[in-house]
Amino acid sequence: MTHNDRYLSVEDLTARIESGAIDTVVVAFTDMQGRLQGKRLHGHYFVDEVLAHGTEGCNYLLGVDVEMNTVGGYAITSWERGYGDMEFVLDLDTLRLLTHLPATAMVQCDLTWPDHRPVAQSPRSILKAQQQRAADLGFVAVAGTELEFIVFDDTYEAAHDANYRGLTPANQYNVDYSILGTTRIEPLLRDIRNTMYAAGVNVEGAKGECNLGQHEIGFLYDDVLVSADNHAVYKTVAKEIAAQHGKSLTFMAKFNEREGSSCHIHLSLRGSGGDIVFWENDARSALYDSFVAGVLATMADFTLLYAPNINSYKRFAAGSFAPTAIAWGEDNRTCAVRLVGRGAGARMENRVPGGDVNPYLAIAAMMAGGLHGIEQRLELEPPLEGNAYASDRPRVPGTLRDARDAFHGSAIARAALGDEVVDHYTNMADVELAAFGATVTDWELRRSFERM
Repeated sequence: MTHNDRYLSVEDLTARIESGAIDTVVVAFTDMQGRLQGKRLHGHYFVDEVLAHGTEGCNYLLGVDVEMNTVGGYAITSWERGYGDMEFVLDLDTLRLLTHLPATAMVQCDLTWPDHRPVAQSPRSILKAQQQRAADLGFVAVAGTELEFIVFDDTYEAAHDANYRGLTPANQYNVDYSILGTTRIEPLLRDIRNTMYAAGVNVEGAKGECNLGQHEIGFLYDDVLVSADNHAVYKTVAKEIAAQHGKSLTFMAKFNEREGSSCHIHLSLRGSGGDIVFWENDARSALYDSFVAGVLATMADFTLLYAPNINSYKRFAAGSFAPTAIAWGEDNRTCAVRLVGRGAGARMENRVPGGDVNPYLAIAAMMAGGLHGIEQRLELEPPLEGNAYASDRPRVPGTLRDARDAFHGSAIARAALGDEVVDHYTNMADVELAAFGATVTDWELRRSFERM
């Protein structure tokens, strides 16, 4: 893990609690939907009891839908099993300050069963398993996530009461790369950037995007687990700070008919000693090509982990900068995979995930696919030149149902992640499909109420 002096040590945290500078510690893990869940603990209780032993929470937290309803079909949690506990195991390398909240620190957790076995279905466990797989082959993986969001001048409460219709975007026109457009909401963007920097994250900057009120804050690449941890914290912190500013923001993949919000993921491998393995003799290495070939070969198998919701698939539209073709290109933003950089900066960009992605699952899927390519010595097809939207290349699955079926039936996914993980996240898709199938939408009402 990458450390800097903005993370807290146990000694520093303890001293701040003793002095009263910190009185609250958020103990959190990331759930299936990519959300932080956990508890707020009094600082002295944390030091006296939890620091040495961890804490616990109900195992239904890895078996609920977005609305926190208990649903059937999960092997690890049910009424029949009695909804017992999972242990929250503190990762003390993740201790950080949350300066937007009074006297508050946070620590992130792994999940284990009471007998200390890892909960295999936990997103953090899934990514750590692929990290270990890479380490066994002599590699470490680094990644960066580019996460877009849309800001509204309405509060979350007002947006809810309006059924999320008729909201006022923070910008009234396309502000892609616009300095004037970002200045309009710089107080919010600056607050998020500085809060995340104080929390130990290496901030790059902010820029406007295409949709009305759409923006992106970028962070420097890091170890894949660090990047996923930071991503999860950032999504929660950004929403909390927006609320403090009397605004709201959404990471939905497709809020409206304009441009969706993406989460492009940049990833590369290094040798165990940090040496460059994706580049040699001033060109891509054979290992790099095989890694990319593996990601492409498994793109359909793992789309469910890149696009986990019904709404995710509304983003895949021709001419939208969201990919529809499973193809790669040299600095070609129409492809699902874009290769950029040279030498130490050589990396692949996966353009399939949207802002609603769970970063642990998506990065784990990329690693699983890429390592499959290395192990099988897959050959990389020639790059696509021109417009991938108009090409004859295979298509990214177009619906959650299609992605669910590809994932469920994938021998590669089962070999890489394990049957228990594949079955767990297949059930998550089934729950979403059933909920959406039972819903009468605004679209149906508008088209059918009078005219049918």
